[in-house]
Amino acid sequence: MSDATDVIFCKRCVISNMRPVASQEYLRAPGSEPGRIGFDAEGVCAACRVAERKAATDWRAREATLREFLEPFRRFDGRPDVICPGSGGKDSVYAAHLLKHTFGMHPLCVTWAPHAYTAVGWRNYQTWLAGGFDGILVTPNPNVHRLLTRLAFLNLLHPFQPFVLGQRSLAPRLAARFGVPLVMYGENDEEYEGRAGWQEKKETAPVETLRLGGVLYEQLLTDQKLDPADLEVYLPPTEEEAACVTVRALGAYVPWQPQAAYYFAAERGFEANEERTEGTYSKYNSIDDRLDPLHYFTAWIKFGLGRASYDAAQEIRNGHLTREEGVALVRRYDGELREATVLWAAEYMGLAEADFWAAIDAARAARPALWTRDNGAWRLRRAIWETS
Repeated sequence: MSDATDVIFCKRCVISNMRPVASQEYLRAPGSEPGRIGFDAEGVCAACRVAERKAATDWRAREATLREFLEPFRRFDGRPDVICPGSGGKDSVYAAHLLKHTFGMHPLCVTWAPHAYTAVGWRNYQTWLAGGFDGILVTPNPNVHRLLTRLAFLNLLHPFQPFVLGQRSLAPRLAARFGVPLVMYGENDEEYEGRAGWQEKKETAPVETLRLGGVLYEQLLTDQKLDPADLEVYLPPTEEEAACVTVRALGAYVPWQPQAAYYFAAERGFEANEERTEGTYSKYNSIDDRLDPLHYFTAWIKFGLGRASYDAAQEIRNGHLTREEGVALVRRYDGELREATVLWAAEYMGLAEADFWAAIDAARAARPALWTRDNGAWRLRRAIWETS
């Protein structure tokens, strides 16, 4: 990792050049690092530049392009013609309704279960399907899921990886097996990484190179005494499966905004948290999994960017916050992790609390570009409120 002086913040939002971009999850090994977002000569991050281009987009023309794109996939024989992956969150509700009621498709909703549903998350999932959709909920073996979560936490400081694996691979694999030719996600995550358009994310990897929780597949079977059937649900599509499915995101064709998706979903029964979500100031983003707060906390440890940073950057780009307001919110809420969450997450992963914090401390110590220790207390070497 670069020196601390190389950590810079975007001149327009609150993201730094430490912000990771999507990588091959199945190749992640201990000590490996993902790529980072780009910055231009004016000190503006690539995601803000994409937002500029998005604001100037002719969305009527993009919608016409989408309608033309969807036409060859459309079916009238009762079979689903598109798989809509989702959790029942605001974006899932918006995506499924657009596909069915605006574009006349016949979506089958597919859900990879969270580590542990929150009460509001489970209600939102049921409300989503009650809006008039067929759905498939895939819940992995909880014992294997806990094991992979613990390994991913200890080896990669990435406890959310087992969920990410299923989230990326389940929909295209089921599409191939059920003969559904199209998978359509809602929000286009690529724009937040500074990439315009949509690049198909159909990860494939031969089992001899594949890693889960940072451990090689064959080693995992041997060391943990697992059967291949225990890990089958986590594997990426085969090349044959990937070849027969097209993957896109609605956000590449319609002007997707998280806030607008929330208002749309709320009118159809979606519930936000009663109070702000742990680690941020908002109430409606990523609220279905009890492990979400730890996921964002570990991102703060690894990249110096927590949940409030991600939320504020998005809202600044959409014109809902000023940068000054965003910096204040980041200072107040980034890095929050409540004791109740620590105790639950440690128990879920089968770790003593001391071992939990030892892993966090080791990750900080391995990142001198981001962290320093003063009188026994960790602090960010360079915080955005000290540079703005």
